Amino acid sequence: MFSVIKHYKFWFVFSGFLTAGALVLLFSWGLKPGIDFRGGTLSDIEFENPAPATAIQEKLNEAGINNPIIQPISDKKYIVKTEPLSDEELASFRETLQKIGSYKEHSFESIGPTIGRELVRKAYWQIILVCLGIILYIAYSFRNIASDTKNSRISSWRMGASAILALLHDLSITVGLFAVLGHYYGVDIDSLFITALLTILGFSVHDTIVVFDRIRENLKTYPYKSLGTIIDYSINSTLARSINTSSTLIFVLIAMLLFGGQSIYYFVLTLLVGVAVGTYSSIFIASPILYVWSRGGKKK
Repeated sequence: MFSVIKHYKFWFVFSGFLTAGALVLLFSWGLKPGIDFRGGTLSDIEFENPAPATAIQEKLNEAGINNPIIQPISDKKYIVKTEPLSDEELASFRETLQKIGSYKEHSFESIGPTIGRELVRKAYWQIILVCLGIILYIAYSFRNIASDTKNSRISSWRMGASAILALLHDLSITVGLFAVLGHYYGVDIDSLFITALLTILGFSVHDTIVVFDRIRENLKTYPYKSLGTIIDYSINSTLARSINTSSTLIFVLIAMLLFGGQSIYYFVLTLLVGVAVGTYSSIFIASPILYVWSRGGKKK
């Protein structure tokens, strides 16, 4: 039987290194907010003839449109992001594009800075409320689990807190990656990024709950075995299911990453990284945290 608990210190050191590195990068570089959060405009345009992205950027700069971001979809189609534009600047923006070549504007969005700040505040609250909801759900669902095992005591609240620590591990690594992408490649985050993070939270905790539920069953079946043995047995009995479930989703995400187009590329990348890290943490982080915490909690 493969023992996760026997080598829990290795998993903690490995994950601690990744998490610490991600947090250092996050606090050093920060995330690059998209127009959803800082305000600005987003245009989906398509030229009749191919137009180089560099030429578009140069012409917009010459017209006084500061720091436009040009994301090519094809040699004719682009996503153009700019800072908030006044009516005069918007007219100049469209006139400049028309000079480059005849084009069609498929969509245009404008978000003010005030709305952007409000979205940031709501995004923080969404993640906080989801984490609180997860703790309460696990504590309630496993409320009757309080049980003494050999040299340990396990409780529903420790299960909930262990799941949240594993989720914070997942979020830290995923967000740290986007701090790197933002710093070196100018990748910004938007509302889709928050949606992806919330999806990761749900997927990761789902996997963790499956393992915890098996631990609950085995606590009743083998009340005299040590907690480490019970956790190892529970992980091994759900390991194939966790890997198979995650693998099918990862294959779909890889296909979407390769063929889904530029507009959802970083959304899919966030999900892909989060699902992979979440599967790892459900097996190698959440349960070992529960073991270490409960091992020293036996009532005298």
